[in-house]
Amino acid sequence: MALSRTGRKLSSVPFQMLLYLTTIYFVLYFLSTLSMIIYKSQVLSYPDENLALDLALLFLMAALEVLRFFAGVKGNINEVGGYVVGNLVLTGTTVLLSVYFLTWQSYVLRADVIINSVLLVAYGVGGVLAFITVARFTSVYS
Repeated sequence: MALSRTGRKLSSVPFQMLLYLTTIYFVLYFLSTLSMIIYKSQVLSYPDENLALDLALLFLMAALEVLRFFAGVKGNINEVGGYVVGNLVLTGTTVLLSVYFLTWQSYVLRADVIINSVLLVAYGVGGVLAFITVARFTSVYS
């Protein structure tokens, strides 16, 4: 953790905590969404091309979540605004994928709505905290 010109640490503890909590929640989200996709493919008449698309988007979302976590942690600890901005861009992308699973899936269960809503709220709060963190970094280092 670097010290600013004023001798203060600028890293955001709430942002860091939310990154870890969101990542833990995403693991649960990934496993439950994967199991619901498998359930829907077995019980409902799930089109094969939509099944492949949903699985590919879920694994893409997992890869983006890993990058989002890395960029957020590295940018916050090292007080580098570029990484935190990268975290914001990746958060926007994962929000779009979460909205896909919330609204544009072939079949949306009530459990899908609940877990996606919680994830979207966590991403929203994380986005606000990331924006505040970037603003703090740029105000001191520019």
